[in-house]
Amino acid sequence: MFGFAFYRNFKYKMVTHARVFTLKTKFKITENQGLFLTSLFHFINKKFGYENMCSWAKIKNDKIQLPTKNNKIDFDFMESFIEELEAQRIKKLDAYLKASNLKDYNLTDKEQKVLDDFKKGNFKWDNFNLQQLFGKSTRGKRLKSDDRIKGNLAFVTAGETDEGISAFVGNDITIFPKNTTTIDMFGSAKYRNYNYGADDHIAVIYTQNLSKFASIFTTTAINKSSYTGEFHYGKNFYPKDADNLNITLPTKNNQPNYKLMETLISAIQKQVIKDVVLYSDNKLGK
Repeated sequence: MFGFAFYRNFKYKMVTHARVFTLKTKFKITENQGLFLTSLFHFINKKFGYENMCSWAKIKNDKIQLPTKNNKIDFDFMESFIEELEAQRIKKLDAYLKASNLKDYNLTDKEQKVLDDFKKGNFKWDNFNLQQLFGKSTRGKRLKSDDRIKGNLAFVTAGETDEGISAFVGNDITIFPKNTTTIDMFGSAKYRNYNYGADDHIAVIYTQNLSKFASIFTTTAINKSSYTGEFHYGKNFYPKDADNLNITLPTKNNQPNYKLMETLISAIQKQVIKDVVLYSDNKLGK
């Protein structure tokens, strides 16, 4: 209903607001050709929204441009274009995996044990007050859209789109350190692995003294306690709410076991990245 187009290489059902384009009565296309054709429909979504929903009557006379050869649709070009594009992206992905030290997806004995203990419910847990763990939280300052100067600093506002980053600014504002956690006005917590600015709807939790993986684990625990549906436009989440927040963490000797958290997140990351590495290696013929 918003005009977004997707290629489907599987059988499916759909709601009444969706429309299906099929070429099977005229052409037999490959998956790559289907992806190429679908990309040509993306201009449609720029015209529609909640107030103006897409319908067949509104788009049936729209036209798309196709590559041709000898006055016929050049499906061979579509195929080779997508193949070349995929090859470029796979090379970039492989380079990123290497640069980020993500190629190694084999679990260490320690990671496997921690993962097994987690699945078996062998962790000891306890509740901790957020302020007692990380000190008082703070919040950003409002920066109106018209006052924003383009720059390289991520500016965080409330919302899920783009992790809440609404702009990149060059204004002289407070810069919050990387490896910290933000909680927006709805209670949604996010880990930030970069320096950033934030508006007054963002509470900042100073977890930067933790390791990256321990901080990510802690952010998940914060989100579980804060993002409960209690906070909304009529009742915003503020730093004082963060200071009063209690979170549940694994413990050792009655203290948060950050080493355990770090190992568990490392194991989970390897499990998540494994399929990506294997896909990349397969495409590159490794």
